[in-house]
Amino acid sequence: MDYQVHASAIVDEGAEIGAGSRVWHFVHVCGGARIGKNVSMGQNVFIGNKVTIADNCKIQNNVSVYDNVHLEEGVFCGPSMVFTNVYNPRSLIERKDEYRDTLVKKGATLGANCTIVCGVTIGRFAFVGAGAVINKDVPDYALMVGVPGKQIGWMSEFGEQLDLPVTGDGETRCQHTGAIYRLSNGILEKGEA
Repeated sequence: MDYQVHASAIVDEGAEIGAGSRVWHFVHVCGGARIGKNVSMGQNVFIGNKVTIADNCKIQNNVSVYDNVHLEEGVFCGPSMVFTNVYNPRSLIERKDEYRDTLVKKGATLGANCTIVCGVTIGRFAFVGAGAVINKDVPDYALMVGVPGKQIGWMSEFGEQLDLPVTGDGETRCQHTGAIYRLSNGILEKGEA
């Protein structure tokens, strides 16, 4: 085994976990899970069967990644943030055949205590603020806050807010990396430094 598992953790037979990953206290990884390299799963994390987690993700304490949630490379899941997989759950009605897919794209950050309602896509390097509730797709690089989530700006890949309007056109440079970001018709793209 080329990954670390704490003695209190449960990793079910069949789970795939990549090299360099860390499974901390009281984590449960179900047998169908597919987890990449260098993934950190903090205390009390649950990973479902129909879940994929790509390389270099960080899943902080008390996060449950339920079936049909898929994380691309380098996603950060803040402490106690919430995923769902059924849109209209009822305890008395079986809805396991109604799970909706949730996709979190490369480099996105999901802040502490935020909630991601199932069936949405979170764009590349988007940033969801602490406590926000996301119930619709989030564009690449968008900064989202509030309940329901509302876009209030744009974030760089470095994780700093960019000096750009939410709508319209514009161009700015990341002060940390020198990368240029161009906004056109509500779509932000990163250019060369």
